[in-house]
Amino acid sequence: MLTPEAFTVLQARYLRDNETPEELFWRTARFVAAAEERYGGNVEQVAAEFFALMSSLTFLPNSPTLMNAGKPGAQLAACFVLPIEDSLEGIFETLKSTALIHQSGGGTGFSFSRIRPQGDKIAIGGKASGPVSFMGIFDAATEVVRQGAVRRGANMAVLRVDHPDIRQFIAAKQQLQVLNNFNLSVGVTNNFMNAVCNGMPFDLINPRTQLPVETIQAKELFQQLVDMAWLNGEPGLFFLDTVNEANPTPQLGEFEAPNPCSEQPLLPFESCVLGSINLTSMIQQKGGNKEVDFDKLGRTIDRAVRFLDDVIDVNTYPLTAVAQATLQTRKIGLGIMGLADLFIQLDIAYASLAAVKLTAYLMKFVTDRARQASSQLADSRGVFPAWSASVFGGRQQFMRNATVTTIAPTGTISILANCSGGIEPLFGLAVSRRALDGEILRSVNPVVMAYLAERNLLTSQISDDIVTTGTIEHSDLPDHVKKVLVTAHDISPLWHVRQLAAAQQHTDNGVSKTVNLPAEATHDDVATVFIEAWQRGCKGVTVYRDGSRKLQVLTSGVKTCPIC
Repeated sequence: MLTPEAFTVLQARYLRDNETPEELFWRTARFVAAAEERYGGNVEQVAAEFFALMSSLTFLPNSPTLMNAGKPGAQLAACFVLPIEDSLEGIFETLKSTALIHQSGGGTGFSFSRIRPQGDKIAIGGKASGPVSFMGIFDAATEVVRQGAVRRGANMAVLRVDHPDIRQFIAAKQQLQVLNNFNLSVGVTNNFMNAVCNGMPFDLINPRTQLPVETIQAKELFQQLVDMAWLNGEPGLFFLDTVNEANPTPQLGEFEAPNPCSEQPLLPFESCVLGSINLTSMIQQKGGNKEVDFDKLGRTIDRAVRFLDDVIDVNTYPLTAVAQATLQTRKIGLGIMGLADLFIQLDIAYASLAAVKLTAYLMKFVTDRARQASSQLADSRGVFPAWSASVFGGRQQFMRNATVTTIAPTGTISILANCSGGIEPLFGLAVSRRALDGEILRSVNPVVMAYLAERNLLTSQISDDIVTTGTIEHSDLPDHVKKVLVTAHDISPLWHVRQLAAAQQHTDNGVSKTVNLPAEATHDDVATVFIEAWQRGCKGVTVYRDGSRKLQVLTSGVKTCPIC
């Protein structure tokens, strides 16, 4: 059942004139299921299955699919990565491609690492302005192009940690009114992290000549990175070596950048379609206890993989190069949302070994089952064209899709599904959310209220505490209940990283996860998160210290909002 907040979002972003939510889901289901015809499938039957998945809020695809399905030239993918070459012509050709992708509803990631550093020589004389200057041009162009006429474009900029302009890149958003259409991540190598941990020097390399231009102390650069992340949450880290160790098609190239939310590494010109399963709908009552219904979860995974593979076929690609690269690998990214709610339903604390083990088990189940579903599709539809050049080719494992799982932040579709986002802990038991170009959405978590009501703990005082502050930290409730209903800022940074690592261990692509820190968190806390994430095999990590920006998406409680 759709909440008032969900309906507000639907009206603002998804529904067409006079369209109902039911019609939206049928429009999407029928459009995507049309792909079945080319494989001899029953289009109407599959459309009905897709409709049931979405209308029950059991599974939802990424926003562009819901927004654009059925439109002429419908572009349904969320994530793109474009290459940026070290030439004026190449840079502005990528800028043009970026505008077309944003117009179609997608977000773009780039590595600016190939661009020669500021002050380096150029062919016509004079000196190069460097990668950060060109980021400003991309940011300005994004500002005037609206994605699918309903949201502004989003970008991810990556610069390798060994680029000579890395200090300028790290400090690029020190003033908060610049590069507002970009997320920033430093492309970190194992060599750099080893140098940091061992107190060693580190070379900065000119990408034009591939020669060292400066030797620095790795710890000093790392400290600058930590200081900026503490100050305003950026840059994050993108662990290049870890990401490329999991590259399913290394013969096609290396990963240099992910999508704007950093969970989807892609080769140049690749795109990917994402979708997420709502775990709160995967609970069954058994013998007086609640448990995960793995039979239902398995059936949902099978249908979701089919849905996402069908999206690839009915999609209209904004660039010929994107179509070619995407169809070569047919990557999909099935993920989960509602993990924090699931833990509450099961009476498990997010910051616990039991929860970390369950996260790993769930994602292993999702990925294993999704690979089985992809393999079955390959039997009837054929393998992805680059299969023989992939890691699967040598193992004779038929796969329809080069990757099958990704965990996205699900910021908007989790509102539609009325569940917690991705694998994040609850930001608050009640939250005010800045969305829809500044509109404030207020909600109280229904799973929390049900948990307390089932235990006869939902008094008027507790209810008022939740609505006012978004927490029960200072209540007289039992300690176990407080641990289960913990919010993000009361969770140790290391438990955040352990959950991220547990999910990443069994996810093909990446995992979007922000380590939310309390306002009083220290620089050392940030440094510990970064090192721990690298050591535990995460592909990327971002921190955000509460209150470090004047405007932030989430605030805890629904009565404390300044404009209430």
